[in-house]
Amino acid sequence: MKFICGKSTLQEAVGVAQKAVTGKSTMNILEGILIIAKENEITLIGSDIDLSIETKIKAEVIEEGRAVLDSKLFGEIIKKLPNDEVEITTGDNNSVEIICQKSKAVLKYMSADDFPSLPSIDENMLFSIPQGILKNMIRGTIFATAQDEIRPILTGVLFEVKNGRLNLVALDGLRLALKSEALENDNTISSVIPGKSLGEVAKILEDSEENVNITFTANHILFNLGKTKVISRLLEGDFIKYDSIIPYEYNLKVIAKRDELLDCIERASLMAKEGNTNLVKLDIKDDIIVITSDSQLGKAREELNIIMQGEPLQIAFNAKFLIDAFKIMEEEEIILELSSSVSPCIVKNRNNDNCTYLVLPVRFLSN
Repeated sequence: MKFICGKSTLQEAVGVAQKAVTGKSTMNILEGILIIAKENEITLIGSDIDLSIETKIKAEVIEEGRAVLDSKLFGEIIKKLPNDEVEITTGDNNSVEIICQKSKAVLKYMSADDFPSLPSIDENMLFSIPQGILKNMIRGTIFATAQDEIRPILTGVLFEVKNGRLNLVALDGLRLALKSEALENDNTISSVIPGKSLGEVAKILEDSEENVNITFTANHILFNLGKTKVISRLLEGDFIKYDSIIPYEYNLKVIAKRDELLDCIERASLMAKEGNTNLVKLDIKDDIIVITSDSQLGKAREELNIIMQGEPLQIAFNAKFLIDAFKIMEEEEIILELSSSVSPCIVKNRNNDNCTYLVLPVRFLSN
């Protein structure tokens, strides 16, 4: 194998393939990146079995071939090279020579025959969506996935296509995040993708109108971005029927400036971090919301003018859950729908009905 290509192009491709290399596999071969040189194109593949990423770049291929190079070491070598043409050649004794200007490095390679094959997926494209929209939808839900493996299905994000809409849903038992966008598609799909895999997909997606084509099989999902393909396994099992969790009736509706409410809760939560619950209390009445917190460190009190419709209410939350939701919302004004001090709070945009966030309150003893 022998090829020549630009350093920056190669570095970017290595960075993309590396996103699938966790370094935690019991198979040494999966700590490497498979490089295939063929027909003036270089294909780089990283995989940890659950997630595989394949990306292609143009290059001058002098001799076709395949090799697996240690992902971390190869990536560091390319990163540190001068910004010029890089020549990579396989030699005797399973060695690879990397030359750029007056820099030269030699490292061992592993046999490409030992690298697991990618899952075979018939790309009868099910639907496509602009990359920027999908990236935003992932960002708006992934934070609510469960971080422990007690219920593995909750470590993933539900991809649901129905009634001409794409819904992404995540929940961890204490909160729920739902993003929804119109989709010109009549299919009905319901699959759960590991949150870790989806996080890597979001890093590769661009904030653009360029489409990403998405294909599902019984066990995998394929994201095709043109020069890059990402394949993830799907989680087994049925996702919770999230529709039955979301309340659609409420006794109190609050309209607030998102940035102002976020700032108040962040300031109040500075005092609350001493405790495990990160508790902030909300006292809502007379078109004012008073936010308080106290701990061994001290006390905090914030006051904010709001528009309220309904009965006064005192309720408490883990501040982090509110902050996570408010931070990724994009409208200037948001709506909070509440029923009682022990019922979930629903957070929505005031105008664009494309997201729903549910946060369970924390029970507290009123003074």
